[in-house]
Formats: sequence, C-alpha cells, structure tokens
Amino acid sequence: MSEFATIEPGTLAEKSAADVIDVRTPAEFQAVHATGARNFPLDSLDPAAVMESRNGTSGEPLYVICKSGGRSAKACEKFVQAGFGNVVNVTGGTDAWDAAGLPVERSGRKVMSLDRQVRIAAGSLVLIGAVLGWQVDRVWIGLSAFVGAGLVFAGLTDTCGMGMLLSKMPWNQVSAPPKPQPKSESCETG
Repeated sequence: MSEFATIEPGTLAEKSAADVIDVRTPAEFQAVHATGARNFPLDSLDPAAVMESRNGTSGEPLYVICKSGGRSAKACEKFVQAGFGNVVNVTGGTDAWDAAGLPVERSGRKVMSLDRQVRIAAGSLVLIGAVLGWQVDRVWIGLSAFVGAGLVFAGLTDTCGMGMLLSKMPWNQVSAPPKPQPKSESCETG
C-alpha cells in the first residue's frame, strides 16, 4: 500500500486555494459535489494529465475526494505509484463534507451510488442463479458461485470488476460531461 496523507473536510475547507478533485462517476459528481472540486473519474484517471492541468501549482497538495473515502484512497495510491507524492485523501469524502455543512453544489438530480449499484447487481445475480439452479437446472448454481468468487476476490484485492463495469454504464454518465478545467490562477476572494 502506498503512503499518502489524509485530511478532515473541515480542515480542508479552511484552505482557500485548495485544489480538490473528485474521482466519482460524472453522474455522482453532477448530483452533488464539494464546491470548487473538479471531476476526474477513477476509472479513467491519468495522474500525469491531472498534474498537467494544475497550471503550475503541481507543488501544492492535491486533495482527492469521493463519496466516502474508498475510491479517493485508490486514486491517491495511483498518484503515488505514478511518482506524485503530494496527494491528500479527504477523510469521509463528500458524505462527510456535506454532513459538516460545508458548501456543495447540487443539480437536484438523484443518483444511486456506485456501491449500492454493485450490491444490487451482485445480489440479483446470486438470487437469479439460486432460483434457476433450483427450478431449471443445477448448472445455474454456477452463476451464484461465480458472483460469490468475484466478491471474495474484490474483498481480498480491494478492487471491484463489477464496480468498474457499472461505472461505464450510461446511467452513470452525464449527457454532456463537463471537461475538467485547469485550475484558475486568478486571485478570487470569498
């Protein structure tokens, strides 16, 4: 496991010029995100491209946020493995940021988190495999076994193939995804 720092949302909010990236899906980001955060989805994250987009602020810490801290930790590991060590994981993610009453932008559009989508898909496949194995042919039990093995693998490796697949589905995208914008060098106050 790579080493990187962590920060609480309230402490990060006190830093006026912090560069924050959100690594959730575009649909999750569009629904609600920390004000000022830029979207770089984890499934297509290119650490070098992110650092290039920072307009000369690559020496400053890069703060990485997701829904609850898991995907942002994976993103931080990617940055460290690519040779960029000044990355900081936001503890508790957007959920903690919002719960602390910190500024967020909301689209008003409700989306289902990727974690819930994975649980629904995995549970459905296990149930379907069990029912078909009981009612149609025992070979269908293999479907439940396959999904179970995938969940064990995901737990052991801390990677989720189903999550990566679901993140690319149309409902997890936005109609016109905003292009990540380089960090502005202007001096805005307040």
